[in-house]
Amino acid sequence: MADTARVGIVLRTKNRPWFLARALADIAAQDYPDWHVQIVNDGGERAAVDAAVASLDVGRERISVTHHDVPRGRSAAANAGVRALETEFIVLHDDDDLWHPSFLSQSVEWLDTHRDDIGVVSRTEIVYEVQAEDGSFREVDRVPFWADLSEITYIDLIEVNRWVPIAYLYRRSLHDKVGLYDETIDAAEDWDLGLRTLVRHHVGFLDGEPLAYWMQRRDVDGELGNSMFVLAHDHDRFDKQIRDAALREYAATHGSGLILYLSRLVRDDLRTMIRDEVARELDARPSDMDRVRRRFRIRRGAK
Repeated sequence: MADTARVGIVLRTKNRPWFLARALADIAAQDYPDWHVQIVNDGGERAAVDAAVASLDVGRERISVTHHDVPRGRSAAANAGVRALETEFIVLHDDDDLWHPSFLSQSVEWLDTHRDDIGVVSRTEIVYEVQAEDGSFREVDRVPFWADLSEITYIDLIEVNRWVPIAYLYRRSLHDKVGLYDETIDAAEDWDLGLRTLVRHHVGFLDGEPLAYWMQRRDVDGELGNSMFVLAHDHDRFDKQIRDAALREYAATHGSGLILYLSRLVRDDLRTMIRDEVARELDARPSDMDRVRRRFRIRRGAK
């Protein structure tokens, strides 16, 4: 099945059997049937993963499992899944995220229609959830993710990531063109791949009803937490690492003149903005003499 399916789904997990079971049920509910799941258990308990697969009523023959004896990290887990698949398309479905039932069918249809697009991103919702007393999780709120997004552009992506893995179906040939996920990056690895992608390739955008759901748990720490919060420090650190590497590569090829000029220009602009803001604040405040006059008028009026 893995050799003949068009869509390969890399499902990364580690010691989260409740989320894994929910994710597998979510995939099984897709109205597009031509998929194969490659679970990558990144150093978690094996028995729980095998039990989650064995408990499925349908679809077990379309699921394979790779067990890592020790954790290798998010990027290494993603690459292990990609290497195990020979499908036409790839998508990362982390164990805590979810899809609309037509995510795969609409995404595949887009790529079949737009042959020049290397991948397609679906409109996404952030779904906030909290843990119930029985250990399960329930939804409490939803908000749009980048509600004003209308297309995928490089100029937007260099500022901050505009999509999450659950929303992105892409052609497996992308890895032949730009390489695999960078295993020196253990957070923001999807952003790094996106930057390398958009330099040379176009990624489509499926607008309309959200088809991908990025699940978030604000107050949950540890293994059950959402990487957006649990790995916040790592995201910031790897963001700087990615930018620094790109800047050094540019300087090595083109010299540091433009970079030095722009850094000074930005610094001077910031100083001007701060100075002008302080001046406006001071102008808006009454002077000492104005306050004395106001108090004097008030007292005279009171008499």
